[in-house]
Amino acid sequence: MYFFKTGTLTEDGLDMLGVVPLQDHFLPLIQHADELPRGPFLACMAACHSLTIIEGQITGDPLDLKMFEATKWILEEQGQDDTTKYGNMMPTVVKPTTTETYLQPNTEQLPYEIGIVRQFPFSSNLQRMSVITRTLGAKNMDIYVKGAPEMIASLCNKQTVPMDFHSTLQSYTQKGLRVIALAWRPLSQKVSWRRIQKLPRSEVENDLTFLGLLILQNMLKPQSTQVINQLREADIRTVMVTGDNMLTAISVARECGMIDPNSSVVLVTASPLSSTSPSTIEWSYDVPPQNKGMQIENGFPKQNLYQNQKLPAPSTNFHFAINGKSFAVIKNHFADVMPKIIQKGTVFSRMSPDQKRQLVEALQELGYGVGMCGDGANDCGALKSAHAGISLSEAEASVASPFTSSIPNISCVPIVIREGRAALVTSFGVFKYMALYSIIQFISVMILYWINSNLGDFQFLYVDLVITTTVAILMGYNGAYTHLVKKRPPGSLVSPIILISIILQILVQIIGQTTAYFLLFTQDWFEPLHPSQDADENILCPENTVIFIVSSFQYIIVAAAFSRGPPYRTPIWQNVWFLISLIVLCMYTAFMLFYPNYLSFLESFFQVYQLGPDHMKFCWIIFTVIIVNATLTFAIEWLMGKAFIKTFIKPCRKKNASKNIYKRIEKEIMNDPDWPPIGQVTTSNCVS
Repeated sequence: MYFFKTGTLTEDGLDMLGVVPLQDHFLPLIQHADELPRGPFLACMAACHSLTIIEGQITGDPLDLKMFEATKWILEEQGQDDTTKYGNMMPTVVKPTTTETYLQPNTEQLPYEIGIVRQFPFSSNLQRMSVITRTLGAKNMDIYVKGAPEMIASLCNKQTVPMDFHSTLQSYTQKGLRVIALAWRPLSQKVSWRRIQKLPRSEVENDLTFLGLLILQNMLKPQSTQVINQLREADIRTVMVTGDNMLTAISVARECGMIDPNSSVVLVTASPLSSTSPSTIEWSYDVPPQNKGMQIENGFPKQNLYQNQKLPAPSTNFHFAINGKSFAVIKNHFADVMPKIIQKGTVFSRMSPDQKRQLVEALQELGYGVGMCGDGANDCGALKSAHAGISLSEAEASVASPFTSSIPNISCVPIVIREGRAALVTSFGVFKYMALYSIIQFISVMILYWINSNLGDFQFLYVDLVITTTVAILMGYNGAYTHLVKKRPPGSLVSPIILISIILQILVQIIGQTTAYFLLFTQDWFEPLHPSQDADENILCPENTVIFIVSSFQYIIVAAAFSRGPPYRTPIWQNVWFLISLIVLCMYTAFMLFYPNYLSFLESFFQVYQLGPDHMKFCWIIFTVIIVNATLTFAIEWLMGKAFIKTFIKPCRKKNASKNIYKRIEKEIMNDPDWPPIGQVTTSNCVS
């Protein structure tokens, strides 16, 4: 089961922790962004967003909303209503609200207002968004960009990126904080309004000046840890996929329990092929922070949370963490390593929507049944590709997903799994019942054909309509069991457990009917049927009645046996209507065995021979056969649910290797204590 992070494992909303502006080096953390002096940093926070006003309320991405609210500026849109404002040349204007900052220092100058001329929307593939603005009275326009810190730093002039960029970024992301970088560049005065509307994005989002960082806190949802632990206890693998920073994702994975405290995290960093060097993979340990709280002094943690420590020896108890760029390199140049990365990967960060889909398909190729839970438009491709996609949103993602949860957290995941298992077991139960129903009726007919008799029309009607139809419909109403167990139900109708169960049940039903039939010949009062040329006259006889009564009980018994409750379904007594139907059918069939004379029409309508009360001893003998039959039937189903049966069957199957590729890969990893090669570099065999 794999999950997206933001909005799925963590809250949709963000809390602004503070800003870290830049002056040659990072300044101390400032908790109140509105205290910043007027300049590019504050202007970027106020203008670089996709917010709009709908019905008088500012609406948009939660991150954009938190960032803008922190500036305490106001947003205005031209136009009288929501349908006309988008036709304006400059629909959105932002400006400060306080008297001190509303006007330029010289009050004779124009008000300080920033108009958003053009917007380049956020792209998951590009990991950024940008806007082109013009300040009222300014001679030139500006471009403001915000996005993933690594991406923004790569677009900036290297001289403007501080030397402590990576260490500062790491100090925040390791604690699970969300970090956004800001950048800016003034455009030439020669760039006209008309040209701005035609400029490609690549021409303006370059040679930027790095401004600083936004630090936001994305809290884990209260239900996430509980659900992840529940899935792990059920031996269901959990994976996190996110577009966020890798260290932030690792921190959240540890916090929610995907990575337990005793496990190591191996960072997989791949470098692409170049003209001078082949593709490479670097393997290194990530050492989890020892401190649970974040103590900030002058804007930085008091100590490096990931201090140099002795790296643990390689073991099977590790998890891979990899980002989207490395994923693409390994997929293209390390085909032999890719299955192992997928098998042991737990954190996949900076993944594009297409890479999320590729990850689902890679897991499916290894033989996994893949479930996926997400909430955003970026998740649609993966939701559609997964075997079971669960959307926590009723927007775009719900269209591509077969399941949509009205509960905005992952507590729906165990419910879907439990309901799915219950539905699967119920389907197999109904299949087994219909198979046994046909076999039981076949046995009855063959025994009666032997003496040139057969079941009567109303006897067939009683079996097919009253018994079989009733129980076949109602046995599917057992609900899902309340606890998610480690043991998985059979995944195929032709699995050995199901086939052996059916074969043994057939033998029991054959023995039950034939035993009752031959016991009839031991009775002194019994006279065998002397077949008549008229087939209808051969129905009302002791042989027919015994076979009809015993087989009727068998239909009811196997229906109850195949409606087993835990560990996948609720107990049979909680399926009230089914239980009532079984009791009523058993009582009525027993009444036909012991006291048919009390209802005279039974003899003529069902063509039942009167055994009781004249031959009450024999009736109890037949009833004992039925009890033994029921005991054996339930015992077989009980045994088929025990683990030792699989252990007994496994050697008989002569199965040399698992059909699931992921099991073979896991075994291969366990048998190689020197893999992964921590601290080493793996090189591809090709150079461009």
